[in-house]
Amino acid sequence: MWRSPVSVSRQRRDGRYIMSYVVYILYSEALDKYYVGQTKDIVKRLAIHNQGGKKYTTKGIPWKLIETYICPNRSEAVRLERKIKKRGIVRYLQNG
Repeated sequence: MWRSPVSVSRQRRDGRYIMSYVVYILYSEALDKYYVGQTKDIVKRLAIHNQGGKKYTTKGIPWKLIETYICPNRSEAVRLERKIKKRGIVRYLQNG
């Protein structure tokens, strides 16, 4: 399920916004590796990864956003991130 790389929120009936979480998969051609993570702001997080702001992803710059999954809350995002890591990112992308 591809979503555009923007901050994700939805508006409640009372006008307040609920921020959703995004589980994302990145790919580095330099390392030929995938990376999975979760965040509220995918645009900001992608920028951090590509500016060397995270130790693990520094060597793989530039990272490309391959896939995003919208989750209603952080606990669901953490659960999906663990599921993807447990199955293996490549296998998860192939079989869902």
